[in-house]
Amino acid sequence: MAGSDAGVSKEEVEVHIHREGASAVRTLLLLSALLGGGAWAEVTRAEFLVPSEEGIEVSVREVKDTGMQVSGLAPLILLHGARVPGRASFDLPVEGGSLAEELARAGHAVYIMDARGYGGSTRPLAMSTPAKGRPLVGSHEVVQDVNAVVGWVKARTGQRRVGLLGWATGGHWAGMYASLHPDNVSHLVMLNALYAGSAVHPRLGRGTDFEDPKRPGLFNAEGLGAYRWNTGASLMAVWDQTLPPEEDKAKARDPEVAAAFQREALASDPLGLSRTPAAFRAPSGALEDSFYLATGRQLWDAASISGRVLILRAENDFWSRPEDVTRLQEHLVHAASVKAVVLPGATHFVHLERPERGRRLLLDEVLRFTGARTTPAARPVKEASGSK
Repeated sequence: MAGSDAGVSKEEVEVHIHREGASAVRTLLLLSALLGGGAWAEVTRAEFLVPSEEGIEVSVREVKDTGMQVSGLAPLILLHGARVPGRASFDLPVEGGSLAEELARAGHAVYIMDARGYGGSTRPLAMSTPAKGRPLVGSHEVVQDVNAVVGWVKARTGQRRVGLLGWATGGHWAGMYASLHPDNVSHLVMLNALYAGSAVHPRLGRGTDFEDPKRPGLFNAEGLGAYRWNTGASLMAVWDQTLPPEEDKAKARDPEVAAAFQREALASDPLGLSRTPAAFRAPSGALEDSFYLATGRQLWDAASISGRVLILRAENDFWSRPEDVTRLQEHLVHAASVKAVVLPGATHFVHLERPERGRRLLLDEVLRFTGARTTPAARPVKEASGSK
């Protein structure tokens, strides 16, 4: 590696297989190379399988900066949304694509989880059969997985409470968990999340493809199936629709981040590359619950949450609505504190877009909220080729 005396290449990693309790846990310890650089960063990544309900294991990636750990700072668990699993959502291996790494460099121990049916976690057997039948993986099941990961993170870090950060449906899951287990959650961040703020939603509600045409007011389970196959092109189509049609997309997002987002999402499914075009599976339960939230049905009560709450909404988000933010604020009567922030000009994918498009503000708000460093620690300066 040019400019390094380490004697190892970027591609070299150390893999450990060990046991934690009675269950085998896979661990990958990776001293990450700087993205696109020749110097080594202090960020480590480790992979685990955490037991949830019987027969279910939850895939968790730990991301830490070994030189920046802050004693007493709440560990953060990141929850993905309805389609794309955790690593592709929060830890892309390109510059500007890893919210997890930036949170880690600010002092947090970060844990990215995949709910059952997503990414590296156990998939229901029905996801190996044709996608007919009731939608798979409802919120009540995801909350069981979150509970397992919270308990595991508390034991691993020695902390009594954790922080949760959820994107879109992940925000709904995080809020639902915090309402059921308030003593376990010190900080809750809900990014672009629904909360039954209105009975009207032009993209997800009544009169859309999500509604059963034969039974108005009910979710279109027959049309959307137990799970869906998603292509990279379908991800980009949704993202593109959130940006001004006349704008050069590269101004809003780094093309390398967009490419990595598709690539990592497709790689999350072991069957993905066997299809033409390549695709990955996602359970439909998240869409069913989102439909009912979008039509005004409340699925959980924020009144029982006792920790601090930060509600973030991108100004141009297509998923959440201003009414969801207002309703949440009204219901969070026992929270230690509540702050709501609109990210000007930002979209649903704000954490994957360029810093000036809302990503920088998002990160600053989260770090101020958690009490971490206001600015992530600077990465080591990239050495010039041939230097010692």
